[in-house]
Amino acid sequence: MEVLQVEKIEEQIARKYDFLENLEAWLANQGFSENFAQLLKVGISVGVIILLALLTDYIAKRIFLSTMQRVAKRTTSEWDDVLVEKKFFQHLAHFAPAAVVYFTVGIALYDYTPKITLIIQALAKIYMVIVGVLVFNSFFDSVNTIYQKLPFAKSRPIKGYLQVVKIILYVFAGIIVIGIIINRNPGTILVGLGASTAVLMLVFKDTIVGLVASIQLSANNMLKIGDWIEMPGRNIDGTVTDVSLTTIKVRNFDNTISTVPPYALVTESFRNWRGMEESDGRRMIRSIFIDAKTIKFCSPQLLEKLKEVSYCHDWVVEQDEDELKRANEDIAMLNKGIPTNLYLYRRYLEGYIKSHPEVNQELPLVVRLKQQVEYGIPVEMYCFLKDKSWVPYETTQSDIVDHALAALPVFELRTFQRMTSDDIRPTAGRS
Repeated sequence: MEVLQVEKIEEQIARKYDFLENLEAWLANQGFSENFAQLLKVGISVGVIILLALLTDYIAKRIFLSTMQRVAKRTTSEWDDVLVEKKFFQHLAHFAPAAVVYFTVGIALYDYTPKITLIIQALAKIYMVIVGVLVFNSFFDSVNTIYQKLPFAKSRPIKGYLQVVKIILYVFAGIIVIGIIINRNPGTILVGLGASTAVLMLVFKDTIVGLVASIQLSANNMLKIGDWIEMPGRNIDGTVTDVSLTTIKVRNFDNTISTVPPYALVTESFRNWRGMEESDGRRMIRSIFIDAKTIKFCSPQLLEKLKEVSYCHDWVVEQDEDELKRANEDIAMLNKGIPTNLYLYRRYLEGYIKSHPEVNQELPLVVRLKQQVEYGIPVEMYCFLKDKSWVPYETTQSDIVDHALAALPVFELRTFQRMTSDDIRPTAGRS
C-alpha cells in the first residue's frame, strides 16, 4: 500500500515537471527568450506554492480550528475547553502552511534556484520549530490549569516543574534553530556545549537553585498556594498567590504584591499560619493593665453589689456573711481571706469568656496575672476563637476587650495610663 502511494506521488511530480517543461518549450517557440521562459516558469511555480499555502492556511484555521472549537463546546470534558483557551489548536494550525511551503518549494524551485530554495526551506523549518515550541508551551499551560483544579493541587503545585521542562524545551529548540542556520547536526552542537557546562550553570544559576528550593518546599510540605505567611525581614505578610520556579508571589493584606525567590524560604525563616487555619481555633492573647493603686480587699458593700453580677455570684456567696460584716478593717479582711476586687474581676472574665459563643471551650482558656511592669499589672486573657477569618476574629476579640474594659468600674478598678491634661487641671485649680 505504501509503495503504491509513493509511486503516485512520484507520478504527480513527474507530471508537474512535464507541465513546466512543456510550458517552457511553448514559450520558447513563441519567440520568448530562454531566460524569460525560465523566469516565467519559476514565477508560476512560486504563485502555485503561495496559493497552496494560503489554501492550507484557510483550511487549517477556518475549518479545522472552528471544528475543534465547536467540539470543545459540545463535550463535557474540560481538557478540550482548556486547550482551546490556551490556543493549543490555534498554534497547531500554523504547522500546515509551513509544511506545504517546505515540501513544495524543493520540488518547484530546486533545479533553478537551489540557494534560494535552501534558504526558504531553512526559514520554513525554523518557523515550524517555533510553532512546535508554542504548541508544547500551550499544552503544558493546559496541563497546569487542569491540575490546579484538583483538590491536592495547592499543596503539591507542579508549575515549577513544568517551567523546568519548558526551559529544556527552549534550549533544545534554540540548538535546533542554530543547527539549521549553520547547517550542522544538533547533536554536534550539543557535544560542543558540553565543554561550556560551567558557563551554562552560571547563566542558569537562579533557575537551578530555584528548582532545588521548589522541590524542598514541595517535598516537606512547607508552602502551598493559599497559605498565609510572614517574613518580617522582607516586610511580607499575606497570602501566597503563585508558586513558580524563580519567584513566589504574596499578596499582602494592604493589597500590595511581594515577590521572593523560593530559595529565600529555605535559607531564611518564615512563619506559616496554615497550622492555625487547619486547627479548631485561632489564639487570642490580650492584656489589660490594671492600676495597682485600685487593687484592694472587697468591702461588704462591694461584695453585696457583686452578688448581682453574673459569674461572680457563686464566688461571693461562698463567703460567710457574719465574717464579712465583722471584716471592716484591712487586717481583719486579710486574716479572714476576703477576696480582692482583682480576684473577682478575673473570675468574672473567665466566666464571661467561657460563656461567649465564639470561644472554643475545648481548647485552653485562662485569665491570668502576669509579672507587674511599669505600666501596671497585666491581666491577660488567653483563649481560642472559633472563627479564624481576619475580620470576624478581630471583631470578636475587640468585643471581648471592650466588655472587659467596661466592667472595670463595677469592681472599683481602673486601667493604668499616662497622665493627660484632664488629670492635671483639677490639681492646678486646687493649688
